[in-house]
Amino acid sequence: MKHSHGLFHTLFYLLTLGLFSCIDAETYNDSPRGNFEALWHTIDEQYCFLDYKAQEYGLDWDEVHERYSRDIVDNMTDKDLFNVFDRMLAELRDGHVNLYTGFDVARYWDWYEDYPKNFSDSIQRIYLGKDYHIASGLKYKVLDDNIGYIYYESFSDAVGNGNLSDMLQELAICKGLIIDVRNNSGGQLTNADRIAARFTNKKVLTGYICHKTGPGHSDFSEPYPVYLEPSGSVRWQKPVCVLTNRSSYSATNDFVNTMKQLENITIVGDRTGGGSGLPFSSELPNGWSIRFSASPMYDPQMNHLEFGIDPDVQVDMSADDMRRGKDTIIETARRILNEKAL
Repeated sequence: MKHSHGLFHTLFYLLTLGLFSCIDAETYNDSPRGNFEALWHTIDEQYCFLDYKAQEYGLDWDEVHERYSRDIVDNMTDKDLFNVFDRMLAELRDGHVNLYTGFDVARYWDWYEDYPKNFSDSIQRIYLGKDYHIASGLKYKVLDDNIGYIYYESFSDAVGNGNLSDMLQELAICKGLIIDVRNNSGGQLTNADRIAARFTNKKVLTGYICHKTGPGHSDFSEPYPVYLEPSGSVRWQKPVCVLTNRSSYSATNDFVNTMKQLENITIVGDRTGGGSGLPFSSELPNGWSIRFSASPMYDPQMNHLEFGIDPDVQVDMSADDMRRGKDTIIETARRILNEKAL
């Protein structure tokens, strides 16, 4: 069974919705204890990385229940209850896990805070200058060594086929192309697929995806292959460097994995942030909403993408370069592309 990227992800959302509506769930009352049990069991039965994270760093979700259960008392305030939930969910180490209330949002940020930033807005403005072009969410220009530079800040910014064709035609004179997705925290997978499709001339296997089939930690479907189809419009044929840092997350992580499978593409910079599980939302008895990773995604070798993707060329921005107004990662990519053009 073969699937293209965009339609396939839509199909999986529908499958996931159907599955979770069929899982038998105990009814929990709207009390601190009832909401605690509802949250813990939702993650226990529907979160997709419990076994993987037990293997990677020893997560024991039963032990988590025992430990945080001691903090639940009948007369605790909503904010005290939220703080317990926030700390418990942080045990998952997943930026796709969020708890939404009327007064706060629980989120996990440590996945990128222990890494170098590897991006500077002020230095990037030096490269873009004042004469760059804008095509929807894409900023682009030709650098002085005839390398094209594209910065895409968010996959939530819609990009149409006309935008992409106009941009690639404008950059056709260039001998190589830099696509900078640093600090891009994700957005729509359809935008990621639409851009990646401009960089292949053939159908490419980019990975696999599974969905939950039951409440057990290991209850998953067989892996379904995910393919990228080449665009029928203007396609780029020259070398490309994709720039990444730890804040390249979620749909950006998926984009980097896809580009990594294509010919003539080099990933440059730091390990991406991960966030590969397709998210799903559920509601607690008190009306708070919980979002969590529901469907794991893999590369073509069936390696998890949850904790990020290593670059082909690892490089951090150096303090010396930054003092001189230089971006070490951009300069490394320029050197690679100039060498390929010889």
